[in-house]
Amino acid sequence: MRSQDDTRVGRWFREVRHSPNPQTRLICFPHAGGLASFFRPWGQLVPPGTELLAVRYPGREDRFLEPFAETMDELVEQIAGECVRLLDAPLAFFGHSMGASVAYEVALRLQAEHGAAVSALFVSGRSGPGREHIRPLSGASDHQLMKELTELGGTDAEAFEDAELRELVLPTIRADYRLVEAYTATKAGVVLNAPVTAYYGTRDAEVSRDSVEAWAEVTDSGFRMLPFEGGHFFLLDHPRAIVDDIRSRLDPIARR
Repeated sequence: MRSQDDTRVGRWFREVRHSPNPQTRLICFPHAGGLASFFRPWGQLVPPGTELLAVRYPGREDRFLEPFAETMDELVEQIAGECVRLLDAPLAFFGHSMGASVAYEVALRLQAEHGAAVSALFVSGRSGPGREHIRPLSGASDHQLMKELTELGGTDAEAFEDAELRELVLPTIRADYRLVEAYTATKAGVVLNAPVTAYYGTRDAEVSRDSVEAWAEVTDSGFRMLPFEGGHFFLLDHPRAIVDDIRSRLDPIARR
């Protein structure tokens, strides 16, 4: 049976913070292996006028029985189609790591095929399109994959100590890594009609300041980047600062 928020926003989104008459709507895209519930703490941080949704990728949580997306294009096409129903309020995207790439491609798809520009794109822990540092980990051994993920952070090491949890977590991460490894960013000759803000961790081995700055090339509406102390999952240590910065960018949009 579908829950009430499923009916209203569809099975592709989880309603993290409801707003009966939203002035802005922020959709968050999780990282590889990530869950919509990753953004649950943000529900207490966004202002009342902002509705907060998180993307439910197939193959996990309450979509566990559905097959994983095989390609970025498949994932983007379906999410973009669902976003069209949510254009009654200004729409902004936030994506972390793989989620930044998904958010970017969905924003491009909305603009190109539906004539709907997002109000703002916020990307986190991700190099600009074409500058991604991709390691072929989808085919790594369980031991190597768990070691890499533990060092990267974001995945609780205790999840790997429980055999049943491992059986749930590792296939999801492998599926997302296969998608990322096969992905080629849409870049040449395409720009977003929306401002882009890029956040990154100062100790993130996955990205560099120069590679993050490459996001400036995908927009004609302004770019800024903001560093935070930490590694790849720096956002776990700075949720309020990040949400406050997002809020500062969305408030002028809400007042239009």
